[in-house]
Amino acid sequence: MNTLEAKSSGYAGMTAAFVKEKIRVEPDKEFIYPESDGKPMADNTEQYEWIVLIKENLETMFADSPDVFVAADLLWYPVERKTKISAAPDVMVAFGRPKGKRGSYVQCKEDNIPPQVVFEILSPSNTKKEMTEKLGFYDRHGVGEYYLYDPARLTFRAWIRSGKKVRPVENVQGWRSPALKTTFKLEKTGLRIYDPSGQEFTTLSAESKKKELERQRAEKAESEKELERQRAEKERQRAEKERQRAEKERQRAEKAESERELEKQRAERAESERELERQRADMLAEKLRSLGIREI
Repeated sequence: MNTLEAKSSGYAGMTAAFVKEKIRVEPDKEFIYPESDGKPMADNTEQYEWIVLIKENLETMFADSPDVFVAADLLWYPVERKTKISAAPDVMVAFGRPKGKRGSYVQCKEDNIPPQVVFEILSPSNTKKEMTEKLGFYDRHGVGEYYLYDPARLTFRAWIRSGKKVRPVENVQGWRSPALKTTFKLEKTGLRIYDPSGQEFTTLSAESKKKELERQRAEKAESEKELERQRAEKERQRAEKERQRAEKERQRAEKAESERELEKQRAERAESERELERQRADMLAEKLRSLGIREI
């Protein structure tokens, strides 16, 4: 296990302690928290696709967990009534918070629980100063894990809370998120993210294509099985026809043999009758001779 990961295994509890240090008051239900900062969700299609990829797959991962809230481009207000203190992470995950619709994530209305995990996807418009400020913001306000991916430069960085500070992960290759249990691998083609079961994060279109291919393969396999069944049935019928032909041939042979045997028996009987008739004629002739009667 990475040393930093071992040290940070209890970061969730540290985050909770970090939050408790802040002053907590009953949230003002009448106070208005803006639901938009006027900025677009993404600057380009690639950034948008990455945001959707991560958000949708995380929602799928935690679909059966009612107390895990996942959102994309949602304004987060960590301090009550301080609307200027806000950020809209590209993707964020808050454990211990129910699913549901929100116009913004107002921390004082969320049991003062900050998002434990946030993702940022860089776009060409993001400046170094802006990203440094975001890192500082997440550090100050209790984020446990922060992931930053630049799809243009193929760079991936991670920070994890250790104590009261988020610290950079030295070796991100094969890094496993303590909170999400996801694994990150940076390859030549880009970042790959795997869920706890080892399944790679995929887009809905890729998943649809995968399911369509699986459906086609299943249909092809079913067609092949049906074809094989038909071939087997055809072979069975051919074998049955051959068996019936052989049976008829056997019956014909038996019938012919029976007829030959019957003809033989008739011939033997006729021969026996002729022999009997000959014997009777001899006996009669002998009797006539003994009586002195000559045959005419």
